[in-house]
Amino acid sequence: MAKSLRMIWFPILLLLLLENSIGVFSVSKYLIGLGSYDITGPAADVNMMGYANTDQIASGVHFRLRARTFIVAEPHGNRVVFVNLDACMASQLVTIKVLERLKARYGNLYTESNVAISGIHTHAGPGGYLQYVVYIVTSLGFVRQSFDALVNGIEQSIVQAHNNLRPGSIYVNKGELLDAGVNRSPSAYLNNPAEERSKYKYNVDKDMTLLKFVDDEWGPVGSFNWFATHGTSMSRTNSLVSGDNKGAAARFMEDWFDQNSGGKILSDVSKAEEIPITASNISPVVHETHHELHELAASFQSDSGKPVRVRSTLSQAGRPRFVSAFCQTNCGDVSPNVLGAFCIDTGLPCDFNHSTCGGKNELCYGRGPGYPDEFESTRIIGDRQFKKAVELFNKASEQLKGKIDYRHTYLNFSNLEVTISKQGGGTKVVKTCPAAMGFAFAAGTTDGPGAFDFRQGDDQGNAFWMLVRNLLKTPTQEQVDCQSPKPILLDTGEMKVPYDWAPAILPVQILRIGQLVILSVPGEFTTMSGRRLRDAVKTVLTSGSSKEFDANIHVVIAGLTNTYSQYVTTIEEYQIQRYEGASTLFGPHTLNAYIQEFKKLAAALISGQPVQLGPQPPDLLDKQISLLTPVVVDATPLGVSFGDVNVDVPKNSTFKRGGNVTVVFWSANPRNDLMTEGTFALVEILQGKDSWVPAYDDDDFCLRFIWSRPAKLSPLSHASIEWRIPETAASGVYRIRHFGSAKSLLGSIKHFTGASSAFVVA
Repeated sequence: MAKSLRMIWFPILLLLLLENSIGVFSVSKYLIGLGSYDITGPAADVNMMGYANTDQIASGVHFRLRARTFIVAEPHGNRVVFVNLDACMASQLVTIKVLERLKARYGNLYTESNVAISGIHTHAGPGGYLQYVVYIVTSLGFVRQSFDALVNGIEQSIVQAHNNLRPGSIYVNKGELLDAGVNRSPSAYLNNPAEERSKYKYNVDKDMTLLKFVDDEWGPVGSFNWFATHGTSMSRTNSLVSGDNKGAAARFMEDWFDQNSGGKILSDVSKAEEIPITASNISPVVHETHHELHELAASFQSDSGKPVRVRSTLSQAGRPRFVSAFCQTNCGDVSPNVLGAFCIDTGLPCDFNHSTCGGKNELCYGRGPGYPDEFESTRIIGDRQFKKAVELFNKASEQLKGKIDYRHTYLNFSNLEVTISKQGGGTKVVKTCPAAMGFAFAAGTTDGPGAFDFRQGDDQGNAFWMLVRNLLKTPTQEQVDCQSPKPILLDTGEMKVPYDWAPAILPVQILRIGQLVILSVPGEFTTMSGRRLRDAVKTVLTSGSSKEFDANIHVVIAGLTNTYSQYVTTIEEYQIQRYEGASTLFGPHTLNAYIQEFKKLAAALISGQPVQLGPQPPDLLDKQISLLTPVVVDATPLGVSFGDVNVDVPKNSTFKRGGNVTVVFWSANPRNDLMTEGTFALVEILQGKDSWVPAYDDDDFCLRFIWSRPAKLSPLSHASIEWRIPETAASGVYRIRHFGSAKSLLGSIKHFTGASSAFVVA
């Protein structure tokens, strides 16, 4: 009888033990999903967002822009969404409309509380997608096409990530990258207390923090990392749409993974140099002799056909695409122009305190490592981030384990009470101010100087520009005192015609994935500001009685997230009134306000308490004004069709690796069709005797699509497609193709394509 009872209870106990073990195991197991989608906006006629240079108008594509998303979920609990945009910054209006779409699809699964949308800060993307006047003046107001490309692309990247959710694990790693950023406002940094500065080895953050996503079945499926450096390797005169150094690094790493034997991971980061960062090794190599290649090339004529993107031809056998994102953090005073700032007239270093040359800011420019070639500087800084990410990716071993959680609130930063410490002890209450921009804002930075007689470090202003300012809005004495020592150039927070010039209600957000905590901030924190915020939050999280976090907690700042409100400096840096201080909208206590409110969110996170939603930000979509003229008509000369070759490759031509190939086509305005998830330009290689295979498209760093008109209002246009042949290109017969769409006077859109003559790469 006893034996029979033991026989009955044994399997029951075994099942209970298994059930309990599964329950324990699931605490540290997540569902992970990644997605990526094209967000390339209009590549013509639209002002670039970032430098506020009215002459910087888009006219082609360096490489395409993307939204890259990860979702991490507990199997039956919380989830968080992080979207990284190849855009200058997040937009409050874009965030609002994306959340509306997500609610329509998924109900309350994804909300403002658990969705973060962050920009990499490229200054080479189309503008016009923010809702406040000051950020869309140079783009002639709101640009619906820029806005729609972002909203649609973000939504689709989240949908992909949601549909890809599968059991998996996340690993975190951290390491130093020393040669990808320098402080562009060192005189302001030096005004921070010496005791505080002595705790740090460098005057910019050199750490990269990386997440490695590993699917239980497929293995590694992606990586996201945060590292501080500005997206200003491409200059204020560049007119090609580009993801700058971070967008380049993302493309390099995704191609590296795809080309590395279908995703086998290198054991030695130094070998990453052997991995081509182009798509060429997916193309078949033609083994004919040089003479036979020429005969083969001469036998082909230009033809038509649909564009096929290079990466769409890569067979994944059901495996999700590898997604790699290079995210932005506290980059406020960090420049990728690591050679330093020099005067273009003398070649001497710029003035240390004001970044001027003979008193003029317009002559002082930072130099990237590829100087004077901005494309090469972009490649080098991107490559350095890519190589460090590969090293961290390959060595990542610390697994994220624990809860997924989040806290989010909206705050009105125009009049926020902040409790700060007084010298000698005790505390006092101060306030933030309505938004305002100082005189040094107009001076720009060494990455992109301003104009006229403005200079960084100006804490006085001048009478002429104050007179001009007063024609728009004269600040009250209360505002002048609140913003002191900033001399107010634009009192944007109190300017409401035709609608709000600057934001007041801002989101602050914490996302938690195990021992990783992401602080979503709606601006650009300087190096020391970011350090203070991270340390303050870490202190709250590790000093609680719950002991959920220990010293191994990872706290990262996700800059330019969910909306944009310019810069955040320390109060000491604010006194110097360089560009970053003049662009700290809400006055000298802005950083202390962020620290105070993030500490509240952190305390609520560890106590499990909810936080109030706060005042809703405005939706100003219906008030937007656009002065950008639409495309009226496209035309070609008599006897010429769209897509015809205007300048072809020489007959029987052979090009060597490292050389350049340029073909010019009769084209039409790229605004007629953004070619989303498509391409304007394509290099094809001949497979066998009669089959063309895509080798490079306008998502490749080596291929440039440059669009131009012979005159400003001309309906005629050209597309120059320039291919810089990589050293890794396969030998064979190639051709270059162009795809576009033309608009008739009646408004109809006609798609067209063209192809160059065949040529040989040997």
